[in-house]
Amino acid sequence: MPGARPAADQGPCPEPAPPPIRGHARSPPLRRGHARSPPRRRSGAMPGARPAAGAAPAAPRPPRAPAPPTRHRRSRDRCFGVPTWRESRARTRDRRRGGMARGCWGIPAVLALCAAAWSCAPGLALELERDQPFRVPPGWAHAGRVDPGHPVQLTFALRQRGTARLARLVEAVSDPQSPRYGQYLSLEQVRDLVQPSPATLMTVLKWLQGHGVEDCWSVTTLDFLECYLPASVAERLLPGAEFHRYVQGQRSLVRSPLPYTVPAELAEHLDFVGGMHRFPTERKAASRAGARKDTQLARAFFHLGVTPAVLRQRYNMTGGDVGLLPNNSQACAQFLEQYFHQADLAEFMQLFGSGFAHRTQVDRVVGRQGHGKAGLEASLDVEYIMSTGANVSTWVFSNAGRHESQEPFLAWLLLLSNMSALPWVHSVSYGDDEDSLSYAYMERVNTEFMKAAARGLTILFASGDDGAGCRRVHSGNHTFRPSFPASSPYVTTVGGTSFKNPFLVTEEVTDYISGGGFSNIFPMPAYQAAAVGHFLRSASKLPPSSYYNSSGRAYPDLAALSDNYWVVTNRIPLPWVSGTSASTPVVAGMVALINDRRLQRGLAPLGFLNPALYQLQKQGLGDAFYDVIQGCHLSCLDGTVQGQGFCATPDWDPVTGWGTPNFPRLLRALGPR
Repeated sequence: MPGARPAADQGPCPEPAPPPIRGHARSPPLRRGHARSPPRRRSGAMPGARPAAGAAPAAPRPPRAPAPPTRHRRSRDRCFGVPTWRESRARTRDRRRGGMARGCWGIPAVLALCAAAWSCAPGLALELERDQPFRVPPGWAHAGRVDPGHPVQLTFALRQRGTARLARLVEAVSDPQSPRYGQYLSLEQVRDLVQPSPATLMTVLKWLQGHGVEDCWSVTTLDFLECYLPASVAERLLPGAEFHRYVQGQRSLVRSPLPYTVPAELAEHLDFVGGMHRFPTERKAASRAGARKDTQLARAFFHLGVTPAVLRQRYNMTGGDVGLLPNNSQACAQFLEQYFHQADLAEFMQLFGSGFAHRTQVDRVVGRQGHGKAGLEASLDVEYIMSTGANVSTWVFSNAGRHESQEPFLAWLLLLSNMSALPWVHSVSYGDDEDSLSYAYMERVNTEFMKAAARGLTILFASGDDGAGCRRVHSGNHTFRPSFPASSPYVTTVGGTSFKNPFLVTEEVTDYISGGGFSNIFPMPAYQAAAVGHFLRSASKLPPSSYYNSSGRAYPDLAALSDNYWVVTNRIPLPWVSGTSASTPVVAGMVALINDRRLQRGLAPLGFLNPALYQLQKQGLGDAFYDVIQGCHLSCLDGTVQGQGFCATPDWDPVTGWGTPNFPRLLRALGPR
């Protein structure tokens, strides 16, 4: 359980310093989008999350079956160190050919003896994620237990050092009032700060090797290990776990419906094990408009929805607001076999990009870019980050989650810990309900965002499309349901708005699906305490205090239009696509343009935005945003709040944050002065 951990029993084994772990995670990212299209469903729960009151109960756990006996084979070349990516590939290739593994180091005899003793010694087992629920999302069906030899991929999150110091450093480099503002760390400097202790590395490696687990690789920061191993070995390694297959159409996942444990001696060295319980979450975007291939009709009616020209008009962006520098870049992440097509991007720019310089090709795809049908989510992300952040080099992180036991979002985080050169701005439309994730998992993911902030990366997340959310607690009462990672204090969260008149470029009001609220996990960070306190004191009407945690991290931080977008997907222009996965890449593109101006003047990129955003009003720069003061978002359909969550107010509010960007004023406030 998160919190106090028992001290590791080092036993009689000596503690030689381990050789450096080398290697790289080779999996890219995860995604769940927030885009949706009318007619909007008033649902308080996200797909794959904890069911709301009255919902069907979770699928029953299958009966426990005894694991069949397996043969133990001694490896002829046991490795102490974790291989590099190439060495892992070579070793796998050699095993298939019947040869010995290459590119690894021998284990000292004493370590081999200790590893053998570890695998045989009984001891107390502890759950690392006791609060992690297991729920099979709608549409997934149980297909039985996997064969003992079926390979699974597990991610071991090793306990980090220096996290308190990391938090102080992030505060210093992200606060414009700090003398260290903009003095970011390299990936190697982050590694030196957070890498696990030699005792942690030794203990975890001995444990894995004692069970014959060798096909592993690490990341540059040394705080994750990814391992392939047979299901039967994984079940012995993690007592209590049972691996079962779940299917949804042509997709298949392997998960354990039962909680896993680790030896007590490991509990202080591991945060969690990925690939065990969590299902990837997703929301599929759709358009209610009939698909038309007539591009002349699309040209004739494009003003009936949001296009790049509409966004530039509303947010005061001119044709000259484009990127100029080759060393500036932006990125979006795609998950769960959501792919974009270069041909769609080219057609989108032909239809809607004539008023500004732009690129028609994504410069780099990290991961696998499939050749199937384009996904509406992926098309939306790419087309609007590249039309708002026009002419800026763009990357796409694509992770289909093809390995049955992979957690694609976790794989994306591992990439951030393993690539020394990354885009400065990242737009991500993914989220899950806080109560569907373990505390240990969220705390560790939050630390990964701190690592990114220390390196000067700006990470923006969509706030979600369920308003304040809703769930029924054990007492039978309802509460709001915050979303993660939107509730992380180390990301910038983007909400959504609509035009007051949907067919005119007018003032904006709240989009009633715009996610927002207060975290039940993370306390309110100091940078937003004054703004949120003002909202809580001045709002004319608030929901009952029992519905939310007024001392938690409040979100979103800002917003943009999220309603009625035009998107080209599979060469077809589609109107009326909506969701905060539209507003997020729009804001990300603007941040990339501000970075471009800063880099031109020799200044550091913006990095973690929130400390700077929450200081603007105090500095007399509140006109950097259009304040949204009308509308409320949805919540629980009960007799108390009657479907209404929070409402927009002057200044900051938990529906639209500070409001929507007034680009030239935001550039003046955050750019070179």
